Amino acid sequence: MEPPKKSGPPRRSGPGGPKRPGGPGKRPGFAPGRDEATGGKPRFAKPGERVQPGRGPRPDAAPSGDRTGRDRTRPVTAKADAPARPPRRNDGDKPRGAAFGAAAKPWANKPPRRSGTGPKTTANPHPAHAAASDGKGEPQRIAKLLARAGIASRREVERMIEEGRVTLDGATVETPATLLASLAGVAVDGVAVAAPAPTRLFLFHKPSGCLTAERDPVGRPTIYDRLPDDLPRVIPIGRLDMNTEGLLLLTTDGGFKRQMELPSTGVPRTYRARAFGEISQQQLEDLFDGLEVDGVRYGPIEANLERRTGRNQWIEMTLTEGKNREVRRVLEHLGLQVNRLIRTSYGPFVLADLPIGMVAEVSEQDLAIFRKTLKDAK
Repeated sequence: MEPPKKSGPPRRSGPGGPKRPGGPGKRPGFAPGRDEATGGKPRFAKPGERVQPGRGPRPDAAPSGDRTGRDRTRPVTAKADAPARPPRRNDGDKPRGAAFGAAAKPWANKPPRRSGTGPKTTANPHPAHAAASDGKGEPQRIAKLLARAGIASRREVERMIEEGRVTLDGATVETPATLLASLAGVAVDGVAVAAPAPTRLFLFHKPSGCLTAERDPVGRPTIYDRLPDDLPRVIPIGRLDMNTEGLLLLTTDGGFKRQMELPSTGVPRTYRARAFGEISQQQLEDLFDGLEVDGVRYGPIEANLERRTGRNQWIEMTLTEGKNREVRRVLEHLGLQVNRLIRTSYGPFVLADLPIGMVAEVSEQDLAIFRKTLKDAK
């Protein structure tokens, strides 16, 4: 009668099968079929595969063909004169395959792969990336430098150059594409341009009935008619329609203004609209897929129906593109008539309880933290 079979994976017998180690050479916690490369976890043989521990051949081991004839009952003292087992090495100290006989495989003599502890070399950055990282020594367009200095927006600077109001070392600048490393020697209307001061950001509660512009050809009031006289020269970030009220950001940095306005930067703007008509929450949720109105494609809009007052609906909308009259055109496309529109936030900056017509400055620390989160402008 055959003895009952033990549970577990089958064990091969005969030449090449795994052997159960014995004697004083047995390492604690190291069992047959456990590979050091797998952290000592059991590793079972597949059909036709030999399981080899990842420690290399023993110098006193007999050839594989003679293992079945090895005397397993010889005393332990017979190994007293045997050479000592070489110290165990990590898998990272030798190339893969050394445990299967390095002499038989020439590629096993390759130098070991580096573990990453040596010095790392940094690729040479693109000049444009280097300029974005430190901003020093790289020539830039004079229109960009003047906008960065807070003289005016880029478009306004380009118009000033066309009018011959900008000079460089006494000579009139003819093109806004002139490359300069600094504003040294540059003057506007005969006044030398100082080095750009640190960026400043202001929150302004724009009232309804004024334009987001420096001047109006027909004499309508602008936001600059409502700003305090002690403010530095500031430019608006984005625009609000004449009849739109709420949060308007003002900055002294033209480059920061452009970065905030670009859709690729992804800065969210939130509005509250009071609109006349009927609308459902499902219709507003469909705006998240974007839509096209009169040939203009609008991106995802997050909209929620807040409350109803009669036939007026209060709707909150958050978007990242800020195209011209986007909120009004989208709601009109849905059959609503907007009769009041308030911007309540721009990025992390909120209107809160700032009184109409008042200005509050963002601290340098808060501004620096926010600018670190901005995506690179394309």
